Amino acid sequence: MTVIKVIITGILSVFCISTAALPKNKDAQSEVVIVEDVHWGYLNPLRGDKSPGAADLWGDRTKSVATGMLVRFNLGFSSPPHIHNITYRGVVIKGMMHNDTPNAEKMWMPPGSFWMQPAGQNHITAANGKANLIYLEIDKGPYLVKPSAEHFDNGERPINQHKSNIVWLNQDDSTWVKGGDVEITALWENADKLRGSMIKIPAGFNGKLKTDASEFRVVVITGEVMYKSKETTEPKKLLPGSYFSSTGKFQHMLSASEPSTLYIRSGSDFHVSQKR
Repeated sequence: MTVIKVIITGILSVFCISTAALPKNKDAQSEVVIVEDVHWGYLNPLRGDKSPGAADLWGDRTKSVATGMLVRFNLGFSSPPHIHNITYRGVVIKGMMHNDTPNAEKMWMPPGSFWMQPAGQNHITAANGKANLIYLEIDKGPYLVKPSAEHFDNGERPINQHKSNIVWLNQDDSTWVKGGDVEITALWENADKLRGSMIKIPAGFNGKLKTDASEFRVVVITGEVMYKSKETTEPKKLLPGSYFSSTGKFQHMLSASEPSTLYIRSGSDFHVSQKR
């Protein structure tokens, strides 16, 4: 086992242990948002159609609340240097994305890549695919774009994690996954004990995501999954950018005809299992 894999295994083990004492929501409920149904606006309304498009999946990016949104960029988009008032995380869903300091050489990140942009740090964002789409997440809003001259250092440092540099763990390395070729990787943890991770499910997967979290949110990053639960009347096809969530003890039933990647934000431990 590599050193990096040992570190991630340790992180996931700590996740399971430290979240056991979190309060549980007994009134379980869920939500499903199909990407075709989202309502688009502008990420930076002051720039109008020069701004990337944006659509909230949950929360409200204009208010002082945590929010998860989709952001889409045209081919060749490159922002002017700028900062943000808050830290955000990005996961590439479609296309090729670059996010770094203004003079940095371009490192194009494909679908399944992850980055974290600290508040106050000067940077640019660029897109180089015919269609470019990301999932962007903040722990507190509003999401604002400000000029570089207002830069500050909040002590955080940026992360640019290309898909090829992500280390995945299987059922031999993590107690969070059981059965088949399901894999998991840990991405982040904040001061409120919320954690971000991604799972990869193989083609032919048929199984469950089980959770008892006060906050549990999932975004389809790549592939295609069929979704159902006790609160759905019929299976729903979830393409990249689609979203589902739950509170309390809940089981999300998934099947996939092709390899698929899911991003998960959770306030407690969860388990993914494949039917044998």
